[in-house]
Amino acid sequence: MEGERQVNGTLVWYYMICKREVWLMAHCVTADQEDDNMAIGRFIHEHRYQRDKKEISIGDGKVDFIRQGKNGMVVSEVKKSSRFLDSARMQLLYYLQELKNAGVAAAGEIRIPEEKKVISIVLDEGGEMEIAEVVAGIEAILSENCPPPTQMCKYCKNCAYGELCWS
Repeated sequence: MEGERQVNGTLVWYYMICKREVWLMAHCVTADQEDDNMAIGRFIHEHRYQRDKKEISIGDGKVDFIRQGKNGMVVSEVKKSSRFLDSARMQLLYYLQELKNAGVAAAGEIRIPEEKKVISIVLDEGGEMEIAEVVAGIEAILSENCPPPTQMCKYCKNCAYGELCWS
């Protein structure tokens, strides 16, 4: 359907943090692009892993890079810190599910260069069930005419939407 909002990896990421932010992003309400955390994220994205192919499209989203591992394709997401590890894991599971739906087997890894961490992620039956629940939750939010009400959480302090939600 024309104009239909689609679930993507970014919305999966934010669903794990803030349901209101999911609605705002999906309805093209832009966050503060000058936010320091967004600038740091852009810097890491542009300057780390420069030899690897960047921003590969998978469905309606983009992964940071893909490489060939010992046992096949490995999809990598690069993150600023491990603070949002649950969100990063769910986002990567979403991409792995999209690949599986397209007939492509892959493993995943979350790379956190500032912490020198690489965390392996595999899509198993439990992960498939988790991502199905998240996608259903996002679809329910996207079908609403108004965003969910503001709800303070530990991430609000550094959120690029803070001024919009709390002014």
